[in-house]
Amino acid sequence: MSSTISVYEKKEFLRWFLNEYQLKRRECAWLLNYLISDENLMEKVHFVERAEYCPKALIISTTDVDHVPFCFHKQKHVTMDAEKAFHDIRLNNDEDVYIQLNFSNAKTNPHYVAVLEENPYLPDNEMATADAIIAEIFLDKVLASFSKKHWYEKVNEALDKRDEEAFNQLTKKEK
Repeated sequence: MSSTISVYEKKEFLRWFLNEYQLKRRECAWLLNYLISDENLMEKVHFVERAEYCPKALIISTTDVDHVPFCFHKQKHVTMDAEKAFHDIRLNNDEDVYIQLNFSNAKTNPHYVAVLEENPYLPDNEMATADAIIAEIFLDKVLASFSKKHWYEKVNEALDKRDEEAFNQLTKKEK
């Protein structure tokens, strides 16, 4: 799988991430620094969500979230041992590595979103669920925007008509 995200962008992101967040396990920082140090390996690194579906995945959490500190998935095998993950990555450096980082506000963090790739291993029903969530968020924002615009129109109408009672009722309601 070739990535549209450059090695430079991935390295810069990981450096920023390691400076900004404290990981639940220090071995994870060592592992991420190892990845940064190897250009060829960084070409094989992909940041995704729901990494547990990928053939080879690292799931790493920071201290500010309630997630498993570290997890390494390889095919059907799962381990919490960062050293085993390190050795597998070092010995099999021709395999893609999918990384999921769990930290506060990850989904809205511009640094993370800039390097995030679509997970090609998500089952179809998971993709549909993700699309449905995005559509629901979009719809909520559109409805909130419409509601706010409608409220402003009603307030302006009350002001234009000099209808103090309607104005007072509208301004007591939440926008």
